[in-house]
Amino acid sequence: MKRPLLPAVGAVCVVLALALGTSPTVAAPGQDRVVKAQQRLNDLGCQAGPADGRLDAHTRSAVLRFQSRQGLAQNGRLDERTRRKLYAEGRWEAGRCDQRPVPGHSGRGRRIVISQHQNWVWLVGPAGRVVAEGGMVDNPRVLRRGAHATGSYCGRAARIRLNQSTSGSVWLDDFVRFAPCGIGFHRIPRSKANGRQIHADWLLGTNLAESHGCIRLSREMSRRVWDFTVRRTPVRVV
Repeated sequence: MKRPLLPAVGAVCVVLALALGTSPTVAAPGQDRVVKAQQRLNDLGCQAGPADGRLDAHTRSAVLRFQSRQGLAQNGRLDERTRRKLYAEGRWEAGRCDQRPVPGHSGRGRRIVISQHQNWVWLVGPAGRVVAEGGMVDNPRVLRRGAHATGSYCGRAARIRLNQSTSGSVWLDDFVRFAPCGIGFHRIPRSKANGRQIHADWLLGTNLAESHGCIRLSREMSRRVWDFTVRRTPVRVV
């Protein structure tokens, strides 16, 4: 069950500490096999990092992106079914992690579509053409599925170029509100102390991290969303 949204003074997207960045490397099922998988994952735009034979958190994130793209169980493991899909003929273009079809039953016309299952976001133009797409981090226990729209909620500004968390410890760049009261799109939070993101881009598009309700995006994707939402824009969460 999802938690009810709680009122807050500022954005509700406060930071969750992530231990995954320091996770130990998992014993590889065979270094050569892992190198081959890393190369294939990178060729498919799944962002596995260096093809070094280490089945670490970065490589597991790429496996998760591939599994979500293919509709497989998202366990981050190079199991038999995942490997079979990974090397299947005819999957070179159709199976790319960075190019995905917009989910059905997600509305029509110009809109933003969020898939909580795939951890993915699409910006869809009025003719149904995908303008931009990319991985995201959210929290499905807070953000409700259904129809939303960008705009002002609870008397708060719809768009804030440099927002901050309720704790005041991080920046939320290119914040675009689309649900009450503090839920919006923004770049991965940056520490005020040093300006660095609180986690790596390669966690986007996976279930290895979660926000407190907002949609965290890469720097590039957050800017695309900012430019796309100069006027009120429907947002569908599926």
